[in-house]
Amino acid sequence: MDLRKLKKLIDLVEESGIAELELTEGEEKVKISRQLMNHVPPMTQYIQAPQQMGHQPQMAAPSDGSISDTKPVAEKIDGHAVNSPMVGTFYRSASPDAKAFVDVGSAVTKGDTLCIIEAMKLLNEIEADATGTIKKILLENGQPVEYGETLFIIG
Repeated sequence: MDLRKLKKLIDLVEESGIAELELTEGEEKVKISRQLMNHVPPMTQYIQAPQQMGHQPQMAAPSDGSISDTKPVAEKIDGHAVNSPMVGTFYRSASPDAKAFVDVGSAVTKGDTLCIIEAMKLLNEIEADATGTIKKILLENGQPVEYGETLFIIG
């Protein structure tokens, strides 16, 4: 869906006073809602249509025949975590040929672009919300990302 069209829809919701607008166009679905109590700007929620899933590989059972129920241990985060504000695809640069926005060891200030997350064919720049040095990049280029997933550690 075109960004200009989304902006017009948001303006329509603001001007009309309606609480919610839902629009389906092909496989794309957009829901714009706003809270009327505190005059909070409208919230835009992108919902991706379900995709057909191909064959998913099964994890191999341990060779000794026992079933392992060990879960990965979450590593301790030492620094400021930059989390994803949306579901989408993580990209470290603006294009495949371009230099990455940041690397481990890069100094960043609040507001610097760290990466791009593509959601519903829209490219969203993710900015640093703290000043420091990139200590760790937790995703690979082109990898899917979930809402709230940690992308970077800034120290």
